[in-house]
Amino acid sequence: MADIERHDYDVIVIGAGGAGLRAAIEARSRGLRTAVVCKSLFGKAHTVMAEGGIAASMGNVNSRDNWQVHYRDTMRGGKFLNNWRMAELHAKEAPQRVWELETYGALFDRTPEGKISQRNFGGHEYPRLAHVGDRTGLELIRTLQQKIVSLQQEDHAEHGDYEARLRVYPECTVTELLLDEGRIAGAFAYWRENGRFLRLEAPTVVLATGGIGKSFKVTSNSWEYTGDGHALALRAGANLIDMEFVQFHPTGMVYPPSVKGILVTESVRGDGGVLRDAEGRRFMFDYVPEVFKGSYADSEQEADGWYSDPDNNRRPPELLPRDEVARAINSEVKEGRGSPHGGVYLDVASRLPAEEIARRLPSMHHQFKELADVDITAESMEVGPTCHYVMGGVEVDPDTAASGVAGLFAAGEAAGGMHGSNRLGGNSLGDLLVFGKRAGAGAAEYVAGLGARPEVSQADVEAAEQRALRPFEESGSAAAQHPYALHGELQQVMNELVGIIRRGEEMSSALDELAELKDRAGHMAVFEGNRQFNPAWHLTLDVANMLLVSECVARAALRRTESRGGHTRDDHPGMDATWRRRQLVCEHRDGAVTVTERTHPPMRRDLLELFDITELRKYFTADELGEVTAEL
Repeated sequence: MADIERHDYDVIVIGAGGAGLRAAIEARSRGLRTAVVCKSLFGKAHTVMAEGGIAASMGNVNSRDNWQVHYRDTMRGGKFLNNWRMAELHAKEAPQRVWELETYGALFDRTPEGKISQRNFGGHEYPRLAHVGDRTGLELIRTLQQKIVSLQQEDHAEHGDYEARLRVYPECTVTELLLDEGRIAGAFAYWRENGRFLRLEAPTVVLATGGIGKSFKVTSNSWEYTGDGHALALRAGANLIDMEFVQFHPTGMVYPPSVKGILVTESVRGDGGVLRDAEGRRFMFDYVPEVFKGSYADSEQEADGWYSDPDNNRRPPELLPRDEVARAINSEVKEGRGSPHGGVYLDVASRLPAEEIARRLPSMHHQFKELADVDITAESMEVGPTCHYVMGGVEVDPDTAASGVAGLFAAGEAAGGMHGSNRLGGNSLGDLLVFGKRAGAGAAEYVAGLGARPEVSQADVEAAEQRALRPFEESGSAAAQHPYALHGELQQVMNELVGIIRRGEEMSSALDELAELKDRAGHMAVFEGNRQFNPAWHLTLDVANMLLVSECVARAALRRTESRGGHTRDDHPGMDATWRRRQLVCEHRDGAVTVTERTHPPMRRDLLELFDITELRKYFTADELGEVTAEL
């Protein structure tokens, strides 16, 4: 057995995006010794790619906005499958988290009065997204990263050590969570650069690892998004919920092929951009669902007037929730009205002056000019749906972010429940901040209530090491499999059979293919090189996680026989009210994934009263509403 580094902490945060850094700041501020483990370089988390803004009902642009309106929008966007308590906490606390970022040094765009500027976004009734041009995620990470550095400077001033109570482990990957009689005892990890192993001991772990997008062929997600946190939680005994709901952002680049899938921020549409078919027709007016009639314009004149008239509540149809826009684009392409490269046109050039586009959307202007040789101030972009976000994740307590495993917490995209069947744009950054803070606080309270600390078993460490090194042993086997080939096959299966439009027989085929890939993955091998920065070795570990999480997505999607939010069944095209209360739960027992049904808890009465009874009848069964129907 090789020498293994050993470190002791109170909290291990896995992931250094917005949720992970906010959790680490909270834990450290409460006096806990905290480790932040990040797969990439510190400051390079996928959060930097979030462009549009942070949804928070500060009312800086429209004073009628408040947390109740934000709550309503979030529940409508999620088709009422959201954990209502998480949606409530998020709507109430997001403004405080934005103002807090300002105290950390974040530089937001301003209104003429000097307040934080807020922009329009799909599914939001009022301009609500606090933003920094179209680089909000970058500013968020920069700000939280600098806060981490300032806390380390405090440690140096007090203890003569920059890492006395807060250390960052960059380019380090956790392969397993270590347990002591069902409680978190630590994590097993390795340095990506040299392959050396680490034994991190702590009674709490916060999972903030992001999403699962690299399981799909066309995705806006960066290379880190391989479902690590989801898989770690499953193997440790936690549940995943809502895994059938995968969001396909409606506007990813479709041409040229080298940049296919790269995100085109919703800010383009929020600032006036419109979607057109191959003939230049603005087609979104044809796709406003019945449940949204009355809230969205049905003519170009009315839609365009909305941007200048704050009293006009009928929004442009381009600002429908993302699932609706993605399905509309998919339908246009399927009907033969798409662009030459399989998308539609996103036009902002005819809507705003060139200098205004460059000012409001600097990243988009630069991205298209440099990567695709398209000047968005003068011509339209070709866009189409791209795998962007998973609404499902670790089942957590809304108030503490605690999972069902003692000592294990989750926040951000790794946690499920907040967004229901579909996430509204801008709600992700608020989610990171609100529940990142709550996860850090929950971990601190858990540690404070501990008696004896859990202990890491030497046998478990040795077993984790053997599993991590197995791909090197497989290289001489006749059954050896190349991880790159398996990853490509997995992405093809998920994209074609469990993608934006789903059918029962195709998902059954996907499960058969996933089972075969799982068998072959047991023989993944590293054919060349050693443990020193070996990308093939890293991918063998990632593919194992992606296969496990992909099976959860496919099994849950096959089970849910309706279309809702990010889950569209071609063979069950309607939304079924009897499915609204039914939540699908994924478990991993004895090496197998099982999916069971559970009933959603009823929404609290005062929150239910925020909605008109006519709207509730579109989502709830008569039995669910019961006596409330008559009283409302």
